Amino acid sequence: MKIGTTDFGERPLFLAPMEDVTDIGFRKMCKRFGAAMVYTEFVSADAVIRSIKSTLNKIAIDDDERPVGIQIYGRDVESMVEAARIVEQVGPDVIDLNFGCPVKKVAGKGAGSGMLKNIPLMLEITREVVKAVNTPVTAKTRLGWDSGNLIIGELAEQLQDCGIQALTIHGRTRAQMYTGEADWTLIGEVKRNPRIHIPIIGNGDVTSAEVAREKFDRYGVDAVMIGRATFGRPWIFGEKASADGTDATASDAVRLTLDDKIDVLEEMLRINVERIDEYRGILHTRRHLAASPIFKGVPDFRQTRIAMLRATKVEELIAILESCRELLKGTDDA
Repeated sequence: MKIGTTDFGERPLFLAPMEDVTDIGFRKMCKRFGAAMVYTEFVSADAVIRSIKSTLNKIAIDDDERPVGIQIYGRDVESMVEAARIVEQVGPDVIDLNFGCPVKKVAGKGAGSGMLKNIPLMLEITREVVKAVNTPVTAKTRLGWDSGNLIIGELAEQLQDCGIQALTIHGRTRAQMYTGEADWTLIGEVKRNPRIHIPIIGNGDVTSAEVAREKFDRYGVDAVMIGRATFGRPWIFGEKASADGTDATASDAVRLTLDDKIDVLEEMLRINVERIDEYRGILHTRRHLAASPIFKGVPDFRQTRIAMLRATKVEELIAILESCRELLKGTDDA
């Protein structure tokens, strides 16, 4: 599979762009364990144009995390074009257009999946951004606004005609938000459409490499994007070898002990604090720690989780992790 000149190989797994989640430390760990593509946190076009420092910090990238994409959202042509030009100067491998975020503060203002109610504007934004930059432009969207408007089949062709070089489809409508089950049937129909010649990336409810393999096998997508299942679990990408039916020993993650995984989380913390700052680095990392499945064996983990979410100093958070390490000694790995 290729986007532009970047070859991702066969059946690649991508890390979804997620606000307050896909920070630099997390992306580096996901890349280490085999993510074929990572994305920075998605950012507002208006905030990029206004040079909001926190926004510009979110889209800073390292060469060792390439290929890496930056996703932008907005609600008018001019701001999206200007933001795309600014973002291009950062040097991403892909500029992705967010037509899928369902949260009210984005979609309620007509951006993200709000664009599903204004297809002509979505297409105009896409055409103009493609014309404005040299970096490959891709898009991510949903099946439609609601179950009565499942427009992805026609929309995929229209977006392709606007010049995007890949399309990610989340298998839910905007009305579903993140409830219910993702429906991959229409994603598969888009992929099988003989008019579609760009890569189709499937997204939604992929909780393991085994589930990803099933999506590849059943729906024929070119890549699978994983979102919420990666929280506190960057090694999920390292499970790909065994999920593909190849030699499980080829995957470092398969051999990770619980100690190894705690070491990975501590390294994420240190990278974020070094690259961002102590306060925000901890803020980003502790949500991963609180969500990580490796701590499910900690007695009364609810109290430990609260402590993680309240920690404001690196030493404090490391001490909590080390106490978990001691409590989990001799237990089954997660």
